[in-house]
Amino acid sequence: MPFPLLAFLVTVGTALASMGLYAARGARPDRDVSGKGAHFFGGAGDFVLHWFMWAIHPLLVASLSFGLTPDFYNYLGLALGAASGVLIAMGELEWGGWAIVLGGVADILDGRIARLTGKASDYGDFIDSTFDRFVEAFIFLGFAFWLRADRMGPTLAAAAMGGSLIVSYARARGEVLGVNCSAGLMQRGERLLITLLACFLDRIVCTRAGWAQGRLAEAMLAVLAVTSFLTAAQRTVWIARRLRAPR
Repeated sequence: MPFPLLAFLVTVGTALASMGLYAARGARPDRDVSGKGAHFFGGAGDFVLHWFMWAIHPLLVASLSFGLTPDFYNYLGLALGAASGVLIAMGELEWGGWAIVLGGVADILDGRIARLTGKASDYGDFIDSTFDRFVEAFIFLGFAFWLRADRMGPTLAAAAMGGSLIVSYARARGEVLGVNCSAGLMQRGERLLITLLACFLDRIVCTRAGWAQGRLAEAMLAVLAVTSFLTAAQRTVWIARRLRAPR
C-alpha cells in the first residue's frame, strides 16, 4: 500500500477518534463558523465542520504565536494548489490529495487569522477568493491531463471545473449587486472533499473492483459536475428573483 494512502487511512482513524472526543466534550459549535452562517452539505455535515475547526485550533494558536500572516497562508495555499494539480497530472493522486488537504487548512487559517487580528480587508477577500479559483482550476486541469487517454476523462474534468467556477461566480456577482447567496449543496468545501476522496480512493477501489485506474475518479467528477451545475442554477434563480423583486 502506498505510504500516502496508508497515512490517509491512519489519519481517518485518528479523526474518528478525535470526533468521539469532541462529542464527549460537548461538541460546542465554532463561533467563527456560526457567525458566518456556514454549513457543510446543506447542514447535514455541520458536526464535521465544527469538529474540524476544533481539531485545527492548535494550528491557529501556533500560527498566531509565530506571527504568521493571512498573506503567508494565502500564498502557501496557492502553492499547494498548484502542487496538487501537478501531482494529479503525474498520476500521484494520493500525494495530490495530501496537497489538497494542506491547502484547504491553509485556506481556513488565512481567514481566521485575518479576523482575529483585525486584518480582514477587501484586499484579503479578493486575494483569498481569487486564489481559491486558481486552486480549483489547477486541480481539475490535473485530472484532465491524467485522464487524457480516456475520451470522457477530460470532458468530465472540464464539466466539473465549469460548474465549480459558475457556482462561485454566481455568488460573487450577486454580492456585487447587493444579494448575498451562499446557499446550495455543492460549495467549495464540499467540492474539495469530493476531489480529495477521488484522489485517495481511486487506486484502492479500482484495484479491488477490477476496474481500470481512473474509473472512480471519473465517476466522482461526473457527480461533482452535475451537482455543481445544479447548485449554480439554484443560485442563479434565487439571486435573479431577488433582483427582480420590488425594493
